[in-house]
Amino acid sequence: MIYPIYMKKILVASTNEQVIETVKLSCKKYATYFDADFYNDTDEALSSIDYELPEIKIIDFTSKEIDCHRIIATIDSDPWLHNGGIIAVVANAAQAQEVDERKDPNILIVQTLTNFKENFTRLLRILWRNQHFLFNRGMQENFGGKETGSFVCGNDPMDFRLYTRFLVGYMYSSNRISDDDLYSLQTVLMELLTNALEHGNCGITYDEKTEWLEKGGNILSLIAEKCKQPEIASRRIRIAYAIGRTKSKFVIRDDGEGFDWRKHLNKDFSEETHGRGMKLSESLVSSLTYNEKGNEVTFEINNLKDAANTIPSIMQSFASINFVDRQIVCRENEISNDLYFIVSGRYAIYTDNKLVSVLSPNDMFIGEMAFLLNDRRSATVMAIGGGKLIKIPKVSFLNLIRRNPHYGIFLSKLLAQRLLNSTQKMLALTAQLEDLKKQIEIPSELPPLD
Repeated sequence: MIYPIYMKKILVASTNEQVIETVKLSCKKYATYFDADFYNDTDEALSSIDYELPEIKIIDFTSKEIDCHRIIATIDSDPWLHNGGIIAVVANAAQAQEVDERKDPNILIVQTLTNFKENFTRLLRILWRNQHFLFNRGMQENFGGKETGSFVCGNDPMDFRLYTRFLVGYMYSSNRISDDDLYSLQTVLMELLTNALEHGNCGITYDEKTEWLEKGGNILSLIAEKCKQPEIASRRIRIAYAIGRTKSKFVIRDDGEGFDWRKHLNKDFSEETHGRGMKLSESLVSSLTYNEKGNEVTFEINNLKDAANTIPSIMQSFASINFVDRQIVCRENEISNDLYFIVSGRYAIYTDNKLVSVLSPNDMFIGEMAFLLNDRRSATVMAIGGGKLIKIPKVSFLNLIRRNPHYGIFLSKLLAQRLLNSTQKMLALTAQLEDLKKQIEIPSELPPLD
């Protein structure tokens, strides 16, 4: 699949010149793709988040003038601000651990100031190559039956932390996992990728890790020591995914020698300092299997089906309506400009009695055209299999937009994205038609009648 090129907006909340200069230099290398705005005031940064909906937020905890916790709490409280992700810059490893322990799904990665200066250009490259994982909730492409792909990581834990956040964030924003599932999936991916790195590629044995930790060593320093060996440094970890409608499958493979996975799955780790990851992972997913060699693990999870994982709190006060199969939501040309938020179900859209689209919770809204144009309904909408909608009167939603400007901007971006997707599909069909005409000599116009 080919993804369109979008300028990615970067918001930088920082007063630290090292952070600011690092972002400026990196953005110069990717000037076609990234545009950064800098804020040294918390309120101004929050206002920009509301109005601009930037895909990438760099929140600098080393800047005492910035209330980073307030910014992150504001983003966390509103699911419509969960687009893209946050890069947190911290002063030291202790602060990094403190921020990591928040287990915040909106934080893509935590970097010390030193690591941020070293890695930010590479971070931008990874973010750009995987931009389709950073789209707004409800603004990602509707992939249909299945989305497949893979990542290849080196032996840098930063790589698979980012790829884990990409996958988990995408699954969550496309309504395939719930809040609880989000934590479980993130835990399983990180545990299995950590095992692939430590015990697979680096060949660190259970006893070797135990001895290192008991001496007060840091596991990252042991990994770095192992990676000084050229053979180990050249090894890779591959993450393959197949994200379907009802189930999703993940495969993690390393270049190591493998291990006796049966022995480890059956071992009692209750009294041990480490080693519980495999059993924990097995308990959190529907199925988990290893290949015979032990250097590849596969697991599956069950997806949510046609249901929104999060309903904005501001909408919970409005009336919800349950629909049964084949029940009409609204009819073409009737006078009505209420907006419907899709909580669950699928809805067939008919124009001139012809099926033109099917909407699900990924599409978020029904009726935005009549809402914006103050016009009659442009289509008939029918529930397929039953579902739930929240009905929002136009006046009420306009009041919400006045208090929360990003709702109006989000709605505009959502419509622009749908229009762009329709245009791209039309262009693709036109190109296919032109190729077909060349192949079998189809005339561009009908010949005149005799």
